[in-house]
Amino acid sequence: MAKGEWGLPQWLERGVADLFPAGGDANAADQQLAARLAEAEREGRPLRIKLGIDPTGSDIHLGHSILFRKLRAFQDAGHTAVLIIGDFTARIGDPTGKSATRVQLSEAEVDANAATYLQQLGQGQDPARALLDFETPGRLEVRRNSEWLAALDLPKVIELLGISTVGQMLAKEDFANRYGSGTPISLHEFLYPLLQGYDSVAVQADLELGGTDQKFNVAMGRDLQRHFNQRTQFGMLLPILPGLDGVQKMSKSLGNTVGLAKDPLSMYSKLEKVPDAAVEEYLTLLTDLDLEALPANPRERQKAMALEVTRQRHGAAAAQQAQADAGKLVGGASGSGAADAEVPEASLAEVNFPAKAFYLLSAVGICASSSEARRQIQGGGVKLDGEKLSDPNQEFVAPAELEGKVLQLGKKTFRRLVAG
Repeated sequence: MAKGEWGLPQWLERGVADLFPAGGDANAADQQLAARLAEAEREGRPLRIKLGIDPTGSDIHLGHSILFRKLRAFQDAGHTAVLIIGDFTARIGDPTGKSATRVQLSEAEVDANAATYLQQLGQGQDPARALLDFETPGRLEVRRNSEWLAALDLPKVIELLGISTVGQMLAKEDFANRYGSGTPISLHEFLYPLLQGYDSVAVQADLELGGTDQKFNVAMGRDLQRHFNQRTQFGMLLPILPGLDGVQKMSKSLGNTVGLAKDPLSMYSKLEKVPDAAVEEYLTLLTDLDLEALPANPRERQKAMALEVTRQRHGAAAAQQAQADAGKLVGGASGSGAADAEVPEASLAEVNFPAKAFYLLSAVGICASSSEARRQIQGGGVKLDGEKLSDPNQEFVAPAELEGKVLQLGKKTFRRLVAG
């Protein structure tokens, strides 16, 4: 099997941006991950691969899935994924990437979000289609860090605070920027990297996965393991996925995401329009496709990526149907392909008739607000069964006028209108 930059198999190195430590003696299991893996194989024990998630929202998108895909790769190789639900740390909020103190969540909010996260990751689902394998014995531990963090007494907290310095904390880019600009930093925010690092001690992690923005926190885990006389973990960092605009990171607040729960047609249609400059990253980070075996044509690579990512979530048949339906809906003249395309439905039951076009788009959930709907219609981005809607005030008298028709926003969002 071909080895990569760090002497690891390609399935493991694919998409990795940083691995540390990665120096010293190549045969030392504390310096080279390849040596740690070989040692574990000789001893017949799985490595413990840590990934922590703070359930600060309710949705997981494809940007988040990069880390879970790598965690699943370790599972499939026989190692133990230790998924830490940061129910305690979520109440503080990770300061990484933030220019102000985060709003602290309640315990009930965190618990509700955690339940939706696990469902989206595949709890209770067929492992063949789930992001993580919840079924195979020994492959997954789901832990909540309140198990150990809620029990910390003041002497232990003081001990943790004594491991790091103010200088080290202010070396963290986000803190440095805020301090330099005079933006307040609450003292409890300094606790976050220490508590996340203590998670590594609690679960005795061999390796921690994180995004490239998490290096400070992952390195803190190594420092704390060393302090508590544990073998130190490796840090494996993966890139931040660009959003559908191909420029900014995928983020719900920027409106450039693809949610894991998206229906096949919406998922495929959004991915098929990813800018050419970002397609290679999507192929590398979201699929296992052989990049050299794909057609050189950028459009074909784009379609192959969209099809494969949709297949992973919804199965081959649904992905192929989505691809065919997207072609009918976008390429069909005057809605000729809309009638037999499988399109997600939107109910008209809650719409108050007579209804103007701008109100209709917001009422069925295609646009977030009536003002956004007006802008989309005036910008020429809305069609009804293939015919462009040009007047935001166009009025529909009754549901019968719309029953069965496909409402389209841009080239990515389609909804078949139904009365019930």
